[in-house]
Amino acid sequence: MDDTETSQVRLTEHRAQADLRALLQLCAAGRVRCSATTLRPSAATVAQVAEVLEGGDFYADEAIAAFAWPLLLQAGGLAQLTSGKLTLTARGRQALTAPAHQVLAGLWQRWLGSTVLDEFSRVEAVKGQRAANVLSALKPRRGHVGAAVAALVVGEWTCVDQLFKNMRKAGHNPAVARSERALWKLYLEDSEYGSLGYDGYHPWELLQGRYTMAVLFEYAAPLGLIDVDYVDPVGARDDYRDNWGGDFLERLSRYDGLRQVRLTPLGAFATGQTSTYLPGPAPEPSTGGSAGALKVLANHDLVALDGLPAAQALLLDAFATRTGDRTWALSPASLLAAAHTGRDLAELRTYLDRACGTLPDTVATLLADAERRVGAVRDLGPVHLIECADAPTCALLAGDRRIRALATRLGDRHLAVTADKLDRLRKAALALGHPIT
Repeated sequence: MDDTETSQVRLTEHRAQADLRALLQLCAAGRVRCSATTLRPSAATVAQVAEVLEGGDFYADEAIAAFAWPLLLQAGGLAQLTSGKLTLTARGRQALTAPAHQVLAGLWQRWLGSTVLDEFSRVEAVKGQRAANVLSALKPRRGHVGAAVAALVVGEWTCVDQLFKNMRKAGHNPAVARSERALWKLYLEDSEYGSLGYDGYHPWELLQGRYTMAVLFEYAAPLGLIDVDYVDPVGARDDYRDNWGGDFLERLSRYDGLRQVRLTPLGAFATGQTSTYLPGPAPEPSTGGSAGALKVLANHDLVALDGLPAAQALLLDAFATRTGDRTWALSPASLLAAAHTGRDLAELRTYLDRACGTLPDTVATLLADAERRVGAVRDLGPVHLIECADAPTCALLAGDRRIRALATRLGDRHLAVTADKLDRLRKAALALGHPIT
């Protein structure tokens, strides 16, 4: 294989910030489905995520970043599974308008401390992983890779095999097997003749190395911490060929093509090398219309003749009615429908102000009227309805100084009290000789 012809370099720092916005918008739209058992994204979701990623996934026919993003959002507390779909948490809704580099740094730190997924489970060619007491504890193993990322030099390419040597020298050993005995349960093809427990058949690169590459390629790179230089994984490494069954495998993992990594300024910030984020140069805008120029017309139409990045298009889909491939229409109905689903109109206004500067008076009026209507009626949460036997009893209770501060009288015979005040209301009513049953 001629690596000079097939090598690809993916600069991730600025892509990751666009991808974060797109994934948050995709979750807000209720279009990300995951398994309630494994938390893994469905095949349809993986395909949909790949479509909104800036520049697509690393490989056209292999899910890496598209698989990782739904898991990262769950591990980071930005989204939670509700009826099979990921919905944004309060933290996730805040992330919609928060500085992207801070959110991404937080996602990396939370991933290091989570147990949402064992990355080695994605190296499916190594069998026997599900047997009892085979794999080591996940957090320490992941921590070793995190330490290796933090030791990289900003802007300096490091060959993956050199990184492995550096890790071993520094004592960062993400041992995959729980023990030497556990190694005997791991194999490629035949558990009896091809066990990895045999001396010389479980090199560091095969297990610890594959785990490290999985964390780097599937999680650190999509988050923008490292740039990656990679090739097609088929035939990229041959360190497994001597194992029983290895000759029948074109590759050991989807990560075998990772050749070099380079810490980005965002990676330096996320790993604590720097206390402030100083972004690297933004890449030149790609051809094909992702500049994101938006025109807001006085008739409430939104027009993006050159197209929009996925995150911005998804945002407009939430608040406006799409009338063409690159046109939307704002209306009272579309704005109120978005608010009804829990979307914040301030999110749209912030985006339009940044994209267009001064809005046409008609659009500003439309937004202001929708905001007024949304604030006119509020859901204060569930309340308990207390029924009295007669109007005099209700009047007695409602007239008490303590009860007045806790409950609201409704009609002649009822009091309404929120759940957090119910216990105090019961005590006050009992003091008046009327226990609430």
